[in-house]
Amino acid sequence: MKTKVWIAIGAEFVILAALLFGGAGTLAWRAAWYFLILFFGAAILATQKIAQDHPDLLDERLKLPFQPDQPRWDKIFLATFLSLFIIWFPVMGLDAVRFRWSVMPDWLPWIGADGVAIAMWISFRAFQANPFAASVVRIQTERGHRLISTGPYSYVRHPLYAAALLFLPSIALMLGSWVGLVMTIPMIGALVVRTILEDRELHRALFGYEAYARHVRFRLLPFIW
Repeated sequence: MKTKVWIAIGAEFVILAALLFGGAGTLAWRAAWYFLILFFGAAILATQKIAQDHPDLLDERLKLPFQPDQPRWDKIFLATFLSLFIIWFPVMGLDAVRFRWSVMPDWLPWIGADGVAIAMWISFRAFQANPFAASVVRIQTERGHRLISTGPYSYVRHPLYAAALLFLPSIALMLGSWVGLVMTIPMIGALVVRTILEDRELHRALFGYEAYARHVRFRLLPFIW
């Protein structure tokens, strides 16, 4: 992998660790270490594979989250979601460790760990299938953006968002935070809104998407929505 990819992964690790352990007020939080090992271990393995198959996708995802040809509503979404995300991690540290507001059964964090692993697997499969899975909503004409309908895209139109619906509450469960679990509600709500707006943008601007949407009827959850 390119050096800048390793730098990005390292920077993300430092930021997440600082948010988690800063909220907890201690490094002696085993659940947080387990989460970081699971998340970044899986992320490194997946990124190495994607770097082999779709190196241009990594370059696209390393771009700034606010771009000139990005819809204004998506800039608002990203600013809102990133703000919630940055607040969310230290709050879970405050809740689960520093003040111990939450008490969970011992088996629930294991359910959360399973959910994190499954969500990351779905995300990996989506990235494998879709070399245009950028972090911002835009039609990548300079890269020959085309419709993708294979892999998880043959089941739902937005598998990365579907994975996020599982990923976010699973993190809260793995870290043992009921407050964190409640805080995922507005984050999930924001993702649902983005799904609707992105779906409209793809109907409007991506060739073949309307026919694809008639064939793959569900946006996020098979047989539900």
